[in-house]
Amino acid sequence: MNGNVWKMGGLILVAAALILAYASTFIVYQTQSALVLRFGGVRKVVMEPGLYFKVPMVENVVYVDKRVLDLDLSEQEVIAADQKRLVVDAFTRYRITDPVRFYQTVNNVAGANLRLGNIVNSTARAVLADATFTDIVREQRARLMRSIRDDVNTQAQGFGITVVDVRLRRVDLPQANSQAVYQRMQTERQREAADIRANGSQIAQSIRARADRDVTVIKADADRRAQELRGEGDAESNRVFADAYGRDPDFFAFYRSMQAYETSLQASDTRLVLAPETDFFRYFGNAFGRNSNSAPAGGGRPSAPQQQPAPGPQSGLATP
Repeated sequence: MNGNVWKMGGLILVAAALILAYASTFIVYQTQSALVLRFGGVRKVVMEPGLYFKVPMVENVVYVDKRVLDLDLSEQEVIAADQKRLVVDAFTRYRITDPVRFYQTVNNVAGANLRLGNIVNSTARAVLADATFTDIVREQRARLMRSIRDDVNTQAQGFGITVVDVRLRRVDLPQANSQAVYQRMQTERQREAADIRANGSQIAQSIRARADRDVTVIKADADRRAQELRGEGDAESNRVFADAYGRDPDFFAFYRSMQAYETSLQASDTRLVLAPETDFFRYFGNAFGRNSNSAPAGGGRPSAPQQQPAPGPQSGLATP
């Protein structure tokens, strides 16, 4: 009986010792810092990870997250410097750098999010009110976000918080104004397109006019050069003919008569009404171009044919 009592008492003591040991220790992880509180006041701040001790039933531990925390803000409507109403959706990222001040001012993350959200919203309205719609959406967006972050960070230092970043996730026009703005943008783009097409047409006309002028000049130069070449060719032809006539007048007369026959009798329905005794037919009856009743004197080169008067009335000859 006594043995069982001692065993039971020993187990109770061991259990009590384990409970006391568990209640007297706490673990701080890499992502945490800890505040050891005694009767609601901060007795010790633990920033490094490890196993630590506290007085059970008297002291308690509050853990503070050392990681970067995100805060999504609700959409709010702001008025830009050009009096355009904008719907702004933003978020911020912050880190708890002073756990004691953080605990004493906002107590926990929920309280910090509430206070910090109000600060970011009011600061964003103040900063964006001095910027135009174009600056907020496109040209000065990064600078405006840096300005909001710096202003918010200055105010958040009193809560033991350091603001890492503030971002404007989305900046839109209210739904009621979007259609009118889109219509105006479409009209502006159409006007720009019309101006570009008009400038293009003007440039095209200028290019065509310049090309037509160049074509006219080139054709004129080509015609002038062709006339010069034709003149040179005619001069050379006349020189050759004159030289040939000077060397052999009889052959030159024969050659010219052959050319005349070819030109006159080229068509199949050619009709010539000429006297048989005319000079045009002088090579038809005699190879030397003389009449049959005239013979060369002394057997030399035949002289030029002598034209004989017609014995009777002029007759007509039709040659196919």
